Amino acid sequence: MKFSVSSYSYSSLVRSAEATEFDLIALAAQQGFDGIEFAEINPPAGEKKTAYAKRLKEEAARCGIPIVAYCIGADLLHETDLEIMRLKTEVDIAAALGAKVMRHDASGGYQKEERRQRGFTQALPDIVRGYRAVTEYAQTKGVRTCIENHGFFCQDSSRVEAIINGVQHENFGALVDIGNFLCADEDPAVAVGNLAPYAFHVHCKDFHFKRGTEFVPEDGFFMTRGGNFLRGAIIGHGVVPVAQCLRILRNAGYNGYYTVEFEGMEHPDAGVPAGLRTLKKLESLL
Repeated sequence: MKFSVSSYSYSSLVRSAEATEFDLIALAAQQGFDGIEFAEINPPAGEKKTAYAKRLKEEAARCGIPIVAYCIGADLLHETDLEIMRLKTEVDIAAALGAKVMRHDASGGYQKEERRQRGFTQALPDIVRGYRAVTEYAQTKGVRTCIENHGFFCQDSSRVEAIINGVQHENFGALVDIGNFLCADEDPAVAVGNLAPYAFHVHCKDFHFKRGTEFVPEDGFFMTRGGNFLRGAIIGHGVVPVAQCLRILRNAGYNGYYTVEFEGMEHPDAGVPAGLRTLKKLESLL
């Protein structure tokens, strides 16, 4: 198994100016990761994004780890044609980073009164058209694109599978996040089993869970689509059946990177390496 880490895991370090995006590459290497994934990149004022991406790629090469994926937000439910054009420019950024996989969203999880489509079935044609146009372009750049179970509106495994089968393109697949299914109140193991055959990339994360009928502390928790509550956890400390999900993916033939995406309240210097240790321990037991 190959392990990478999402830059999002270290986002608190960047916000507090404890580290730059360049520092994260060296940090990932020092902590024993085989690669790093960038969740957006933020060039300094005056520097073009493509030039900045190339500098990040050079730093990754210097540190001896590749940039394995690039993840960005997107909204294919509004101004779809304009969004397709923008996403093609992001494909160019992924290529400049040297990333072989790019994840972009279908929507930001907007409430139905904020979009013109009444529901998923009505929105599906726009989503499929957008993803297919982007992945056709990405294929010419050597980048595979994928959808993550992310953003509430397209989070269920059945909806993700419907989009992948609608796009029906060899260059398009799934970023399987083993924890995010809980945001749509779906059993993670069942959902991972549904999407494992489509997996291009994997996120490993964990959550603490409280039912909607329980008392929920104010700090750290957010509500799922079904009214339960989650808070980010160190991998192995929460309710996600991590070992079961890894076994399902391995048995389905997945041989890509397993990426630590840490969202807990602990400092990332503690939470991120702890998650990697858990994954490596589980690897030895599978």
